[in-house]
Amino acid sequence: MYFPTYRMRRMRRTPTLRRMMRETALSPDDLIYPLFVSHGENVKRPIASMPGCEQLSIGNLLPEVREIQRLGIPAVLLFGIPSHKDSAASSAYDAEGVVQLAVRAIKDEAPDLVVITDVCLCEYMDHGHCGVVQDGEIVNDMTLELLAKMAVSHAEAGADIVAPSDMMDGRVAAIRAALDDDGFSDSVIMAYSAKFASAFYGPFRDAAESPPMFGDRKSYQMDPANGEEAVREALLDIEEGADIVMVKPALAYLDVVKMVKQETKFPLAAYNVSGEYAMIKAAAAKGWLDERACVMEALLSIKRAGADLIISYWTKDLAGWL
Repeated sequence: MYFPTYRMRRMRRTPTLRRMMRETALSPDDLIYPLFVSHGENVKRPIASMPGCEQLSIGNLLPEVREIQRLGIPAVLLFGIPSHKDSAASSAYDAEGVVQLAVRAIKDEAPDLVVITDVCLCEYMDHGHCGVVQDGEIVNDMTLELLAKMAVSHAEAGADIVAPSDMMDGRVAAIRAALDDDGFSDSVIMAYSAKFASAFYGPFRDAAESPPMFGDRKSYQMDPANGEEAVREALLDIEEGADIVMVKPALAYLDVVKMVKQETKFPLAAYNVSGEYAMIKAAAAKGWLDERACVMEALLSIKRAGADLIISYWTKDLAGWL
């Protein structure tokens, strides 16, 4: 059927027709809001490279939680900024650590809010890497023990979902076994399955105060040139016990989002990362882009590619717009 018999513009003629024909829709239920929780009292520290985002102490986190609930946002993802860092990442699995305290406080304030915790050692290591370092090398299997301890401590505090983002081999299996052994068989694992060694993480490292003190993370994060490897990573994580898999970043890797969803058929999260956020924020501040229109288009593209869940620093804005 061809023009003039068939006219594609017929179904675009009015806003109502366009809405009826829309193939992809965003909902607040698709969204996860990342938060940076800091030790200390009355901390509300703006993150210069991420306008609108802040490091918050627990007292200032709770009003944010109430606002998140009011907007109908179902979940938050917590990143910790500890008061102490060392070569064993001891603050990461301390029962009185900043994330553990924040989880308890959030669950007291908002029991129904889904609390996801980042499970990675970089914020807690004095060298800024995601694993144990020996002789300048990141040691995989020793790191697994610490990650498992960290995940269990988060579950004990009340976290609903633990999200290992370290990219060590075998970490999902180690965490699943540790959770099950400690009576947390219902705890969900959302694995950062395809986390690329991306230049788009720069602002996040400012926010989490976690840049590596030497070298880079290319020996454990993925090469941006690879796509099929991302599918293998996701399949391995699923075999090890992951309930949700993730692709990070999102916008530069929409092809990977689609591949992973098609190959795994598992719940899939995509992380709309700090650099993607900062670019649009900067252009909008200059008047070069319409922020709302660009954000809606960008996040629709992530959903259209196959993501079930989207982690985004625009989550509160999006919930209001939607």
